Amino acid sequence: MGRIVAIDYGKKRTGIAVSDPLQLIAGGLTTVPSNEAVSFLKQYATENEVELFLLGEPRQMNYQPSENYARVTQFRKSLNDALPNIEIRLVDERFTSVLAHNAMLEGGLKRMARRNKALVDEISATIILQSYLENK
Repeated sequence: MGRIVAIDYGKKRTGIAVSDPLQLIAGGLTTVPSNEAVSFLKQYATENEVELFLLGEPRQMNYQPSENYARVTQFRKSLNDALPNIEIRLVDERFTSVLAHNAMLEGGLKRMARRNKALVDEISATIILQSYLENK
C-alpha cells in the first residue's frame, strides 16, 4: 500500500500532509512555496510509494468556485503532467482553515505561533487527509 498525500494549494504556499504506509494516520509533512509544489511532490514520489493525491477543492459556502479555484485547476494539470500514474482526487476543503486555527488554539499555541500561515496550511492539509482516512 502506498501513502496518500493531501495538498492544500494556495496562491503563495502549499501545505502538504501524508499518511503512513498503512493509510491509518495523517501527519503534516511541510509547507512549500506554491511555485515549487510540483517539483517537491515529484521528488517525494520518487523516494516514497505514493498511491493517491488528495487536492483541496476551493469552494465557497454556496458550492461556487472560490477565487483560488483557477489556480488549483492549473496546479492539478501540472501535477498530473508530472506524475500521470498517480491518481488525483479533489476533496472539499471548506472550513479547513477554521479547523486548523481551532486545533492550534486547542493545542495551546501562543498567538505568534498561530499567525504562522505556513503552519496553518500544513494543518489544513492534515485535516483534509484525516477526514478522508476516517471516511474511507
